[in-house]
Amino acid sequence: MTQLELFQAFVAPAIFISATGLLILSINARLMGIVTRLRLFHKEKHLATLAGKKQEALILQAQIESIQHRAGKIKNAFFYLLLGGIGTMITCLLLGLTLYAPQALIIAVLVFVLSVLSMLVGMVFYISEVAIGLSSEKEEEQLYELIDAISELSGDGR
Repeated sequence: MTQLELFQAFVAPAIFISATGLLILSINARLMGIVTRLRLFHKEKHLATLAGKKQEALILQAQIESIQHRAGKIKNAFFYLLLGGIGTMITCLLLGLTLYAPQALIIAVLVFVLSVLSMLVGMVFYISEVAIGLSSEKEEEQLYELIDAISELSGDGR
């Protein structure tokens, strides 16, 4: 492989590294939103428990579990995208090594394919979390309507 061919071979993995970085940034922002909501629900559940509102605490616990499920999907998306990013970096290193050991090209191609597959798995987790997230807002609306109804029935006038 000539130096020009090597440079051209570096372009594809480098684009994947950049794309992975942008996806990870997006996933990180989504994860921070989920963590913030989890903290809020934990606080609300704690306050409801202290106030003796067992029904409200149970409803909030169900919402916490739903959000934790979403967080697990985001964690998996993060993991597989990071794994794919590492794989593309290794691919670049292996492509550089082909100047001295041409057989490294076979390993580079294999690592690159595995990296792209890993990114694909990460994207599937991300898409599944986004699909859940879109329905989550409706669940939260129903949650607060139920809490309001329970509050009215118990007469605490919140």
